[in-house]
Amino acid sequence: MASLTIKSRTGSDAGTIELDDALFGVQPNVPVMHQVVTAQLAARRSGTQSTKTRAEVRGGGAKPWRQKGTGRARQGSTRAPHWQGGGVALGPKPRSYQQRTPKKMIRLALLSALSDRASDGRVVVVDGWGFEGPSTKQAQALLDAVGVTGKALVVVGADEITAAKSFRNIPQVHVLLNTELNAYDVLCSDYVVFTPETLPDTKPNDKPADTIDTPVSLTTEEGAD
Repeated sequence: MASLTIKSRTGSDAGTIELDDALFGVQPNVPVMHQVVTAQLAARRSGTQSTKTRAEVRGGGAKPWRQKGTGRARQGSTRAPHWQGGGVALGPKPRSYQQRTPKKMIRLALLSALSDRASDGRVVVVDGWGFEGPSTKQAQALLDAVGVTGKALVVVGADEITAAKSFRNIPQVHVLLNTELNAYDVLCSDYVVFTPETLPDTKPNDKPADTIDTPVSLTTEEGAD
């Protein structure tokens, strides 16, 4: 197991923690990560785009001119696709873009993403948030103290609402529940910040990779300074 130094809010060392090789030490599988991320982004599409066919547009009930004798091409309706104001041929219709992805593949993609960040030293473990109230200023100071720059993924627990409120107003920070951890958000971030409580492990009751699109809102009416 690889050993990782736990950081305090001020950036000082606060001990060490062992990262499970089964989660943070696997060989990244790039094709699986690509397939899982593609499926996740496809599932976000609303699929509500729609065009009208020649049977759905208004008008065109009468034949424009007689079949023969005019010298022009025969026409049956002014709402054929080649007419102005006509229907659309082979246009998009409402559909679902969801792809079936096996749970084992979703988990492997997440482990590959976590292992890739861990191998680059981009996994940070903080001993605790320690916010008495929502404070964006304190949250930014914490990230600066532990050396987190660029885009960061902050993983919080379901009961850590104060921490979620503190980090959510920072433009380069994405806040996520530990039960929502997924490959796409990990790959989109330069750093992944955990606490010892939210760090994934291999316990039977811990399923960090089985959920990929659980919409749990961390937004409440209270604000952050």
